[in-house]
Amino acid sequence: MSEETKVTETMEDYAKELEASFKTLHEGDMVTGTVIGVSDSEVTVDLQYYAEGIIRLEDYTEDPGFSIKEDVTVGDSVTATIIRMDDGQGNILLSKKEANQVLVWDKLKEYLDNQTTLEVKISGVVNAGVVAYVEGIRAFIPASKLALNYVEDLEEWLFKTIQVRVITADEENNKLVLSAKEILREEADKNRQAQVSNIEVGLVTEGTVESLQPYGAFVNLGNGLSGLVHISQISQKRIKHPSAVLTVGDKVKVKVIAIKDGKLSLSMKALDDVAAEEIVEETIELPESEGVTTNLGSLFANIKLN
Repeated sequence: MSEETKVTETMEDYAKELEASFKTLHEGDMVTGTVIGVSDSEVTVDLQYYAEGIIRLEDYTEDPGFSIKEDVTVGDSVTATIIRMDDGQGNILLSKKEANQVLVWDKLKEYLDNQTTLEVKISGVVNAGVVAYVEGIRAFIPASKLALNYVEDLEEWLFKTIQVRVITADEENNKLVLSAKEILREEADKNRQAQVSNIEVGLVTEGTVESLQPYGAFVNLGNGLSGLVHISQISQKRIKHPSAVLTVGDKVKVKVIAIKDGKLSLSMKALDDVAAEEIVEETIELPESEGVTTNLGSLFANIKLN
């Protein structure tokens, strides 16, 4: 490369920087810059302008758990709104918080549309739920969306970090709602599928009746597995409702008679059928030389009494 080419490139680069330094900025403009300094109370941003930008801690985010030293790093790209062209010391005063209000809802809607899994830290407890922050925006997590089961004490969740998804992103009403339940249900389903894959039709096991429905009884087999004993598979006798034979909490033996779409079909009746067959086989088994007869004398002819 010739010296002339090198000089030309340098002048072109300089011309771009010179042009950037003369660009006109106004209050209310949204600008993007690079973090070049972080202190306990503010962030300094290079705007490629004759003056640097300053974002004070209180103008950075609404998240009370935010740490300027831990959450901001030199080299980060930051988009903020100009709130004052001169902060009194020759710097441009910026607000990332204001810019967030404009930009963040598009991102939150993307999270909603893409069902993006996010990690948040619970920072507060309110009526019927808890509060966390996503992209600096306050979000509500209903108690019913925190876990698969009923949450009795919300205080136990304070400061916990959990995975969630956006289920409501309403910019007009400034309403952001999150849920952990869908993620937990998917994980539980995966675990269940893995466990079900290890079960074979014909397995006999013991479980606990966990609920009774008009169409049958659900039996908990342990390790998060449960199956349905259809009403027709509960008893040899015809019953109108499972409660005629079973009570919630009963320990029962069941046989796996079918597995479909990850669901277990169980039977109590099948075990009775097997037991009955075994009994019949034992009572009618005769020596090969004997014929089947109704004569009691011939049945006991070969039995010796001590």
